[in-house]
Amino acid sequence: MNILLVYAHPEPRSLNGSLRNFSVRRLEEAGHVVQVSDLYAMNWKASLDENDSGATQRDARFDPSLDSKHAFEHGLQSEDIAREQEKLMWADTLILQFPLWWFSMPAILKGWVERVYAYGFAYGVGEHSDARWGDRYGEGTLAGKRAMLIVTAGGWESHYSPRGINGPIDDILFPIHHGILYYPGFDVLPPFVVYRSGRTDEARFSVMCDELGRRLDDLANTTPIPFRPQNAGAYDIPGLTLRPEIAADTNGFAAHIG
Repeated sequence: MNILLVYAHPEPRSLNGSLRNFSVRRLEEAGHVVQVSDLYAMNWKASLDENDSGATQRDARFDPSLDSKHAFEHGLQSEDIAREQEKLMWADTLILQFPLWWFSMPAILKGWVERVYAYGFAYGVGEHSDARWGDRYGEGTLAGKRAMLIVTAGGWESHYSPRGINGPIDDILFPIHHGILYYPGFDVLPPFVVYRSGRTDEARFSVMCDELGRRLDDLANTTPIPFRPQNAGAYDIPGLTLRPEIAADTNGFAAHIG
């Protein structure tokens, strides 16, 4: 299996750095081919702007979507964007690894998504009509591939429980799982989450690696989160709301999981 690990932590000697090294070693020992995009080591440019497309005329208004579309279609994207898109197309599985900072991914990783997910590559694809609203949410360019998050959090697991003060971890990660990964087609696997990351000693790290190793060993067989596909009949089109008979007693994020 070809695996792309996109990694976002500024300190290679951190817990995240140690988990990344373990993951790469475990996957390669199992016979997988691994590429790592270490965003801080790459000095990845996080901001999406007119310099990414090579398409904006002097003094013309920069349009992030339309300029991205033009650049993607005409081979005008900056080289770093094109390289990451090539890695995504090469990969059978994508792993995003990051610390949970302010209830989301670090800005540098969000910038990777914003720049690499070009119009025509990750969004704006497929037929838009009264019968379909594009190839997305279960379809799209990256359909057939798998994705998983490896996340570290400083808080206790109870803080992220269904009644915890921070909110359920599944709700916090929903915009990443459903929006960033499922939207362009990935089958999204349940995340591997480390809690109380600052309280890790050698014994705990060993247990952590055992648990992560089992998850990595089973990447090809893990059952994905059963998000509802957009174009399979559960949603009205073009309103894109769940039909009344679907999850009638459920609202919010949970309603979009079958």
